[in-house]
Amino acid sequence: MSRFTQGKAEETDMTDIMDAETQTTLDAHDWFADFEKALTSGDIDAAAALFREDSYWRDLVAFTWNITTVEGPAGVRDLLQHTLAATQPSNFVLSAEPTEADGVTDAWFTFDTAVGRGSGLARLTPDGAWTLLTSLDELKGFEENSGADRPHGVEHGAERDRLSWKEQRELENAEMGVTTQPYVLVIGGGQGGIGLGARLKQLSIPHIVIDKHPRPGDQWRNRYKSLCLHDPVWYDHLPYMKFPDHWPIFTPKDKLGDWLEMYTKVMEINYWGSTTAKKAQFNEANGEWEVVVVRDGKEVTLRPKQLVFALGVSGYANVPKIAGAETFLGDQHHSSKHPGPDACQGKKVVVLGSNNSAHDICAALWENDVDVTMVQRSSTHIAPSDSLMELALGGLYSEQAVKSGIDHHKADLIFASVPYKIMHSFHIPVYDEMKKRDADLYGRLEKAGFMLDFGDDGSGLFMKYLRRGSGYYIDVGASELVANGSIKLKSGVNIERINPTSVTLTDGTELPADVLVYATGYGSMNHWLADLVSPEVADRVGKVWGLGSATTKDPGPWEGELRNMWKPTNQKQLWIHGGNLHQSRHYSQFLSLQLKARYEGLSTPVYEQAAVHHLR
Repeated sequence: MSRFTQGKAEETDMTDIMDAETQTTLDAHDWFADFEKALTSGDIDAAAALFREDSYWRDLVAFTWNITTVEGPAGVRDLLQHTLAATQPSNFVLSAEPTEADGVTDAWFTFDTAVGRGSGLARLTPDGAWTLLTSLDELKGFEENSGADRPHGVEHGAERDRLSWKEQRELENAEMGVTTQPYVLVIGGGQGGIGLGARLKQLSIPHIVIDKHPRPGDQWRNRYKSLCLHDPVWYDHLPYMKFPDHWPIFTPKDKLGDWLEMYTKVMEINYWGSTTAKKAQFNEANGEWEVVVVRDGKEVTLRPKQLVFALGVSGYANVPKIAGAETFLGDQHHSSKHPGPDACQGKKVVVLGSNNSAHDICAALWENDVDVTMVQRSSTHIAPSDSLMELALGGLYSEQAVKSGIDHHKADLIFASVPYKIMHSFHIPVYDEMKKRDADLYGRLEKAGFMLDFGDDGSGLFMKYLRRGSGYYIDVGASELVANGSIKLKSGVNIERINPTSVTLTDGTELPADVLVYATGYGSMNHWLADLVSPEVADRVGKVWGLGSATTKDPGPWEGELRNMWKPTNQKQLWIHGGNLHQSRHYSQFLSLQLKARYEGLSTPVYEQAAVHHLR
């Protein structure tokens, strides 16, 4: 068994420190040696015994051809009983010097499987493994052509009728979807679809990414003019190509749009703009999808084997049905259609909602001297950007993290190594500190009548995002405007009735209104499936997003992973991709490897296909 030593607090000289570091490495080496011995000998009980009772093993495709987490020795035993024979894991090697803090050793490692190579991070304690992350990095024989294996770009020598690179790209674009069918069709050409398209290209998987907008990046260009990313640049890199070092910390929407357009070109993604998916059905006999799309006004039928929906985090815009809406004489629209403050000059605007979009829109309106009132129906979590950067993200995604050796690749794995079941316990202290640090702002917001929360269990922004995808604002300035009354506020109420030139609230208040903005969020992603494929397929797939935490808007039972994201769904050959820029970047790796394995005909037995507990 592994050897762990506690050490004595008074031992501080260099020799003792070196001895402790050596012992930490030996202990980690022993744990992996014991683990590999148990696996290669087929002794599943011995492998399970290396884990604590309160342990977690999260696997990203390497063992399970799924994204799944098991708990405790019993979960480890079940996973191995179903996957060990096919996976054939071996060659577990420490890839960095293990580090120990507070009795927990962090050990980075690499390993092989029968068909791939992987890496991971273990947290080891004297009682055994606490957490284990295993992730698939590449498939043997189907590696990406990068580094020393990168393409030549040109074959030297003389050859008649040689095609240039430009001619080869033009030929591929002309044939794909016409004389050659894509193996993968990605519906949605925002950052998620584009990033996945880049990975498909590097894995030599025939693909098409379609989007209704004419140009890549238009999804961002067409939003309200003040929009910027609220996440920092270190968090937002795309696959293969990080933003330049001079890039702003918070990217303006139009700058991001231009980057996505450039990226699509240089990564040679087969991208069809001005293309809308009209209808899709799965042909069981042929094992393929039949997808009717309208491209530049003409119908085209595509027959991909795999269909990926990459339409962001959410489904259709939620536009509440309110009595009297048809009588309103002004302009009313969802926040996703908001044109910006210029069209609102000299008008009274009521914004229904109090999360990110509502705050951004209200702030931009105030900056342009527009009379604006925010209607807050329920409590909202406010996370000041500076505090969020320093307390929550700084250790993994910041200039300081990069200087300390944590680039976004390493940061992604560290983030992924924390099981969702215990993630809230990592976040609660962060937001407890935020409450203290920003107590003045919070106090003034509450005095202004703003209803605050920190999530059902005090775990703050990211857990709210994972559980429900809503209910928060990353404060980049609007909260001060609410606190000081510059943005008018009506809280704890809803709009009961819309009148020709006003709205009546549930407390009887009447607000004059020339413009009504619904910053009311979005539905589940599988609403897209109901319309494009069928309600039966949408129900077969079930609700998308959320963990089953039994918290507000995230009904149980516990799922262990995000519902239906980046992994096999209950509809054959249908996948869902999305999330923020960080998630799209990281998890596109595992989705693309699952697709590549199927493209090459590898066996991909899925462990623990998730059950459907909720339809929408």
